[in-house]
Amino acid sequence: MTEVFLLDGLRTPFGRHGGALSGVRPDDLAALVLRSLTERTGFDPGEVDEVVFGAANQSGEDNRNVARMAALLAGWPTSVPGTTVNRLCGSSLDAAMHASRMIAVGDASLVAVGGVESMSRAPWVLPKPTKGFPAADATLHSTTLGWRMVNPAMPRQWTVSLGESTEILAERSEVDRASQDEFALRSHRLAAAAWDAGHYDDHVVPVPGVELARDESIRADTTAAKLAGLKPVFRPQGTVTAGNSSPLNDGASALLLGDEAAARRLGVTPLARIAGRGAAGVDPDVFGLGPVRAAEIALRRAGIGWSDLTAVELNEAFAAQALACLRAWPELDPEIVNADGGAIALGHPLGASGGRLLAQLAYRLRRAGGGWGLATLCIGVGQGLAVVLQA
Repeated sequence: MTEVFLLDGLRTPFGRHGGALSGVRPDDLAALVLRSLTERTGFDPGEVDEVVFGAANQSGEDNRNVARMAALLAGWPTSVPGTTVNRLCGSSLDAAMHASRMIAVGDASLVAVGGVESMSRAPWVLPKPTKGFPAADATLHSTTLGWRMVNPAMPRQWTVSLGESTEILAERSEVDRASQDEFALRSHRLAAAAWDAGHYDDHVVPVPGVELARDESIRADTTAAKLAGLKPVFRPQGTVTAGNSSPLNDGASALLLGDEAAARRLGVTPLARIAGRGAAGVDPDVFGLGPVRAAEIALRRAGIGWSDLTAVELNEAFAAQALACLRAWPELDPEIVNADGGAIALGHPLGASGGRLLAQLAYRLRRAGGGWGLATLCIGVGQGLAVVLQA
């Protein structure tokens, strides 16, 4: 198999739901990060063998294969093909995994990968009636997040909300409210400190016409008392709040993957080598445990163990979910996890998050002088993905 390298990675700042990026179409955000890749690396877009993007919604302005739309809007040659994958929250990490396999087997040498989501602009949808002029009322469904138009054959315990699923997981894993709030506070403090230290300056690109210099959901001034004062959202006596959950966001990410020949042609030093991949499924009502086995698979395929890792990026869909995963990995040092903040602070625009995780991991490894890293996330309906990098 051909070795696969991460040559570059970047993203937009992540905007809050209804915030600074809510006026920007997702296909325009996707085109922006593709153009930014070419500007930074200087490659000819005509050399790209494929564009692979991830998007979780795909029912609004991100329809009609947003990978292809992004490449066309970016001004890339029409000869460059594009495909869009959907593994919900894991979509752009899945895109990177697909692209890496293409390169590994020799089907491609250079692939542009990305992900995008505008949760602000996600449309409402109305099921089509079975016949004209229906007499009954019809229901509009929000496509921003979660289940809609559920198949009645699906077991009800599998179709609970993501928040209720997290409450179930918190109970089973014995993750209390104080631990969740402490984890959320850590995320905000580390994210704010990382921005202040310039850790994001080299891979977060501005969106033209938008005044957004940093990720919009970071709350540098939050405190344990403020988080403790928030009411539970999903159960009256529950533990999951808006403060210890990832917010709804808008944003895009992009990566450039290539083989050794592509790196030589472009004259770039790779950020990292993709050393292992893993995918796993779990019961949908405990979707948050998806990373546990996926990470173990990726580490095994890379030929390393937990003690070999220098850095870990674990997507923080919910604090309880992330803590449950960490408790399942007793050999992992929690201090190397999300050292520059995580999704609770930075944001979680579903289709863009996997690309954010992989790029952030690579830049952390570079600052550390190299080593092994793991990027992993949970996925609604009970899945997990993981990728191991070596820098």
